[in-house]
Amino acid sequence: MEWKNRLTSLLGIEYPFIQAPMLGITTPAMVAAVSNGGGLGSLPVGGLPPERVAALIAEVKALTSRPFAVNLFTYEIPAVNQQEQFDQMQQFLQQLYKANSLTVPAVAFDAVKIYSYREQLPALLDAGISLVSFTFGIPDEASIALLKEKGCLLLGTATSVEEAVALEAAGCDVAVAQGIEAGGHRGSFLPGPLPQVGTMALIPQIADRIALPVIAAGGIADGRSATAAFCLGASGVQCGSVLLRSPESAATPHHKDKVATVTDTGTRITRAFSGRWARGIANTLMDGIEASGLPLNVYPVQDALTQAVRKVAKELDDPAFIVMYAGQAAQMAKALPAAEIMEALRVAAEKILAPGTQRSQG
Repeated sequence: MEWKNRLTSLLGIEYPFIQAPMLGITTPAMVAAVSNGGGLGSLPVGGLPPERVAALIAEVKALTSRPFAVNLFTYEIPAVNQQEQFDQMQQFLQQLYKANSLTVPAVAFDAVKIYSYREQLPALLDAGISLVSFTFGIPDEASIALLKEKGCLLLGTATSVEEAVALEAAGCDVAVAQGIEAGGHRGSFLPGPLPQVGTMALIPQIADRIALPVIAAGGIADGRSATAAFCLGASGVQCGSVLLRSPESAATPHHKDKVATVTDTGTRITRAFSGRWARGIANTLMDGIEASGLPLNVYPVQDALTQAVRKVAKELDDPAFIVMYAGQAAQMAKALPAAEIMEALRVAAEKILAPGTQRSQG
């Protein structure tokens, strides 16, 4: 089957299958495995120090000569001036840790360091990155102009038609349409209620409103869901949770075990971990913060506050305090290499889309 379309030509890839950038889960090995297989790997670097960004890009480049994207968090960093709220949440968390026999260092309010995407751009440009994806907003005009001047293609994330229209108006080249099924953070960025549109409802509406190629994200876990997205107007599909159990995933063994057994209703959207809405598997940390009744710190301050226990929990592989982001179709993930997972998904879609294929009804 011929997969060449406007998106593959634009990105310089063989197949319109994209690996979702999952900060804390995606490794350079995962990015390279997907890119080497003809798809598009995506390296997440949101909030990381510029020197770490450069090192990660170098790791990926050592493993593949194929195109890959680097994903940025493009939001305006808030003023960190609510120390009383910060201290209240930290006091509660310390009590929660002690009740669960965990020793976690306190986070100093004035030590919270947040890196803007603007500080990271030189690392991308110095490394010759030409595919830049982003979420949580749109880069400012000066940053877009700089990226365009350097020949970069821009892939923005939208969770509603209105956001997709905003991406196109800002000069983006591709829109990633993220449905409510997706694991991890919502990419929502416009004011108002959180968009909660499902992927299969969102794709045709966005495809009808903008001229950009559209990538479907959220609930894409096998050939059937990928095919449905293509039939609804997507030029490509993005997969995240289906890769959580791969050996290239940085998820801990207990996280992978939880993904293997989670049900379709086993995840929920929460602001507890980071201050932004995100979908994950409930645990002691999520339940405790939500039940506390305390006001949450803004993102990424809340995220910085919970990083300490998440680091400890990851070292201990303690699922009660690991952040286990996962989507509604996460149970379909298999413990196979990332390249095999993506190839199997593509081959299954090819069988459905091949001319003359008989499709079951109902």
